[in-house]
Amino acid sequence: MKRVIPLVAVALLALAGCGDSGDAQKVTGQQRFVAGDGTTSVFGVAERKKAPAVAGKLLDDAGYTFTPGKVTVLNFWASWCAPCREEADDLEAVYQATKGSGVDFLGVDIRDGRDEAKNFVAGRFTYPSLFDPAGKVALKFRDVPPNTIPATFVIDRQGRIAVVIRKSVERDELRKLLDPIVAEQ
Repeated sequence: MKRVIPLVAVALLALAGCGDSGDAQKVTGQQRFVAGDGTTSVFGVAERKKAPAVAGKLLDDAGYTFTPGKVTVLNFWASWCAPCREEADDLEAVYQATKGSGVDFLGVDIRDGRDEAKNFVAGRFTYPSLFDPAGKVALKFRDVPPNTIPATFVIDRQGRIAVVIRKSVERDELRKLLDPIVAEQ
Protein backbone atom coordinates (compact mmCIF):
# COMPACT_ATOMS: atom_id res chain seq x y z
CA MET A 1 0.00 0.00 0.00
CA LYS A 2 2.90 2.37 0.78
CA ARG A 3 4.16 1.93 -2.79
CA VAL A 4 0.74 2.55 -4.37
CA ILE A 5 0.16 6.00 -2.83
CA PRO A 6 3.25 7.64 -4.44
CA LEU A 7 2.35 6.07 -7.80
CA VAL A 8 -1.20 7.41 -7.60
CA ALA A 9 0.13 10.87 -6.67
CA VAL A 10 2.50 10.89 -9.67
CA ALA A 11 -0.31 9.76 -11.99
CA LEU A 12 -2.62 12.51 -10.74
CA LEU A 13 0.09 15.14 -11.21
CA ALA A 14 0.72 13.94 -14.76
CA LEU A 15 -2.98 14.10 -15.61
CA ALA A 16 -3.34 17.56 -14.09
CA GLY A 17 -0.34 18.88 -15.98
CA CYS A 18 -2.05 19.72 -19.25
CA GLY A 19 -5.06 21.63 -20.33
CA ASP A 20 -6.54 25.05 -20.52
CA SER A 21 -7.39 25.69 -16.89
CA GLY A 22 -5.87 29.15 -16.50
CA ASP A 23 -2.26 30.16 -16.75
CA ALA A 24 -0.93 28.71 -13.52
CA GLN A 25 2.35 26.86 -13.73
CA LYS A 26 1.97 23.09 -13.66
CA VAL A 27 4.45 20.42 -12.64
CA THR A 28 4.49 16.91 -14.09
CA GLY A 29 7.32 14.83 -12.71
CA GLN A 30 10.46 16.82 -13.47
CA GLN A 31 8.85 18.81 -16.30
CA ARG A 32 7.33 22.28 -15.94
CA PHE A 33 5.17 24.23 -18.36
CA VAL A 34 2.39 26.77 -18.33
CA ALA A 35 -1.11 25.44 -18.96
CA GLY A 36 -3.05 27.06 -21.77
CA ASP A 37 -4.84 30.28 -20.94
CA GLY A 38 -7.40 29.86 -23.72
CA THR A 39 -5.99 32.65 -25.85
CA THR A 40 -5.72 32.80 -29.60
CA SER A 41 -3.26 35.26 -31.11
CA VAL A 42 -3.73 36.28 -34.75
CA PHE A 43 -0.85 38.23 -36.28
CA GLY A 44 -1.24 40.63 -39.18
CA VAL A 45 1.08 40.06 -42.14
CA ALA A 46 3.43 42.90 -41.07
CA GLU A 47 3.81 41.62 -37.51
CA ARG A 48 4.44 37.94 -38.24
CA LYS A 49 7.71 36.40 -37.04
CA LYS A 50 9.56 33.78 -39.03
CA ALA A 51 9.03 30.25 -37.74
CA PRO A 52 12.24 28.44 -36.80
CA ALA A 53 13.56 25.45 -38.70
CA VAL A 54 11.55 22.36 -37.78
CA ALA A 55 13.18 19.02 -38.40
CA GLY A 56 13.48 15.66 -36.74
CA LYS A 57 12.32 12.07 -36.78
CA LEU A 58 8.68 11.16 -37.30
CA LEU A 59 6.96 8.55 -35.15
CA ASP A 60 7.79 5.95 -37.82
CA ASP A 61 11.48 7.03 -37.55
CA ALA A 62 11.54 8.64 -41.01
CA GLY A 63 13.30 11.99 -41.27
CA TYR A 64 11.31 15.20 -41.71
CA THR A 65 12.24 18.81 -42.49
CA PHE A 66 9.67 21.61 -42.70
CA THR A 67 9.97 23.79 -45.78
CA PRO A 68 7.86 26.91 -46.33
CA GLY A 69 5.61 27.12 -49.37
CA LYS A 70 2.35 25.76 -48.00
CA VAL A 71 0.17 26.92 -45.16
CA THR A 72 1.04 24.59 -42.29
CA VAL A 73 -0.84 23.74 -39.10
CA LEU A 74 1.67 22.72 -36.42
CA ASN A 75 0.16 21.09 -33.35
CA PHE A 76 2.10 20.34 -30.15
CA TRP A 77 0.56 17.40 -28.28
CA ALA A 78 1.21 14.51 -25.91
CA SER A 79 -0.61 11.19 -25.49
CA TRP A 80 -1.19 11.82 -21.78
CA CYS A 81 -2.88 15.20 -22.36
CA ALA A 82 -6.69 15.10 -22.07
CA PRO A 83 -7.27 18.32 -24.11
CA CYS A 84 -5.07 16.81 -26.83
CA ARG A 85 -7.45 13.85 -27.01
CA GLU A 86 -10.41 16.26 -27.14
CA GLU A 87 -9.08 18.13 -30.17
CA ALA A 88 -7.82 15.11 -32.14
CA ASP A 89 -11.00 14.51 -34.17
CA ASP A 90 -11.34 18.22 -35.00
CA LEU A 91 -7.73 18.50 -36.16
CA GLU A 92 -8.06 15.42 -38.36
CA ALA A 93 -11.36 16.69 -39.82
CA VAL A 94 -9.79 20.05 -40.76
CA TYR A 95 -6.76 18.26 -42.20
CA GLN A 96 -8.99 16.09 -44.40
CA ALA A 97 -11.05 19.11 -45.49
CA THR A 98 -8.05 21.31 -46.37
CA LYS A 99 -5.25 19.04 -47.58
CA GLY A 100 -6.47 19.37 -51.17
CA SER A 101 -6.12 23.16 -50.99
CA GLY A 102 -2.42 23.12 -50.17
CA VAL A 103 -2.54 22.95 -46.37
CA ASP A 104 -0.09 20.72 -44.52
CA PHE A 105 -0.47 19.47 -40.97
CA LEU A 106 2.33 18.36 -38.68
CA GLY A 107 2.05 17.13 -35.12
CA VAL A 108 4.86 17.45 -32.62
CA ASP A 109 4.66 14.85 -29.85
CA ILE A 110 6.51 16.04 -26.75
CA ARG A 111 7.33 14.52 -23.36
CA ASP A 112 6.14 11.09 -24.41
CA GLY A 113 7.28 7.55 -25.12
CA ARG A 114 7.30 6.37 -28.73
CA ASP A 115 4.92 3.45 -28.09
CA GLU A 116 2.46 5.67 -26.22
CA ALA A 117 2.59 8.24 -29.02
CA LYS A 118 2.06 5.62 -31.74
CA ASN A 119 -0.90 4.18 -29.86
CA PHE A 120 -2.38 7.66 -29.46
CA VAL A 121 -2.05 8.47 -33.16
CA ALA A 122 -3.49 5.15 -34.38
CA GLY A 123 -7.01 5.82 -35.60
CA ARG A 124 -6.82 9.53 -34.78
CA PHE A 125 -4.39 11.24 -37.16
CA THR A 126 -3.37 10.51 -40.72
CA TYR A 127 -0.95 13.42 -40.93
CA PRO A 128 2.67 13.01 -39.74
CA SER A 129 3.94 13.73 -36.24
CA LEU A 130 7.48 14.39 -35.10
CA PHE A 131 8.64 12.42 -32.09
CA ASP A 132 10.23 15.02 -29.83
CA PRO A 133 10.26 13.71 -26.24
CA ALA A 134 12.77 16.33 -25.09
CA GLY A 135 10.74 19.24 -26.53
CA LYS A 136 13.63 20.51 -28.68
CA VAL A 137 11.29 21.71 -31.46
CA ALA A 138 9.23 23.77 -29.01
CA LEU A 139 12.40 25.36 -27.61
CA LYS A 140 13.25 26.72 -31.08
CA PHE A 141 10.12 28.92 -31.04
CA ARG A 142 11.62 31.78 -29.01
CA ASP A 143 9.62 34.70 -30.42
CA VAL A 144 6.28 32.96 -29.90
CA PRO A 145 6.85 29.92 -27.67
CA PRO A 146 4.39 27.02 -27.61
CA ASN A 147 4.58 26.86 -23.84
CA THR A 148 1.27 25.04 -23.51
CA ILE A 149 -0.02 21.61 -24.32
CA PRO A 150 -1.85 21.56 -26.60
CA ALA A 151 -0.65 24.48 -28.69
CA THR A 152 -1.46 24.96 -32.36
CA PHE A 153 0.35 27.26 -34.79
CA VAL A 154 -0.70 28.27 -38.27
CA ILE A 155 2.33 29.08 -40.40
CA ASP A 156 1.83 31.01 -43.64
CA ARG A 157 3.34 30.15 -47.03
CA GLN A 158 6.36 32.35 -46.33
CA GLY A 159 7.15 30.40 -43.17
CA ARG A 160 5.87 33.04 -40.73
CA ILE A 161 3.72 32.43 -37.66
CA ALA A 162 0.23 33.76 -38.40
CA VAL A 163 -1.80 32.25 -35.53
CA VAL A 164 -1.07 30.74 -32.13
CA ILE A 165 -3.82 28.89 -30.26
CA ARG A 166 -3.11 28.03 -26.62
CA LYS A 167 -6.00 25.70 -25.92
CA SER A 168 -7.76 22.71 -27.41
CA VAL A 169 -8.91 23.69 -30.91
CA GLU A 170 -12.31 23.12 -32.40
CA ARG A 171 -13.01 22.41 -36.06
CA ASP A 172 -15.08 25.53 -36.85
CA GLU A 173 -12.73 27.85 -34.99
CA LEU A 174 -9.66 26.46 -36.76
CA ARG A 175 -11.31 26.77 -40.18
CA LYS A 176 -12.23 30.44 -39.50
CA LEU A 177 -8.60 31.16 -38.60
CA LEU A 178 -7.09 29.04 -41.38
CA ASP A 179 -9.23 30.03 -44.38
CA PRO A 180 -8.07 33.69 -44.60
CA ILE A 181 -4.42 32.59 -44.44
CA VAL A 182 -5.01 30.03 -47.19
CA ALA A 183 -6.63 32.80 -49.27
CA GLU A 184 -3.58 35.11 -48.94
CA GLN A 185 -1.60 35.63 -52.14
